[in-house]
Amino acid sequence: MKKNAYSFNTEEKSRIIEMAWEDRTPFEAIEDLFSVNANQLIDFMRSELKIGSFKVWRKRMRGRQTKHASLRPDGILRGYCKTQYKHRSGK
Repeated sequence: MKKNAYSFNTEEKSRIIEMAWEDRTPFEAIEDLFSVNANQLIDFMRSELKIGSFKVWRKRMRGRQTKHASLRPDGILRGYCKTQYKHRSGK
């Protein structure tokens, strides 16, 4: 049984939100990992973010080529920027 957009634990919610904000992470990657399609992701983000943050996110994501695998230029093969992830000491 697949999880719906509202049955994730705190860590999963945080990761979904992080991936949704990332410019190079396509919606399809989120769907592959969490079984949340683009429409469900919009509902999820609406429920998890403050209204102002949600509006900023929607405006930022609307029409962004890198967020849709089918619209991505051929040269973009990664789902993230090389410098995107922080190195954590002690883990």
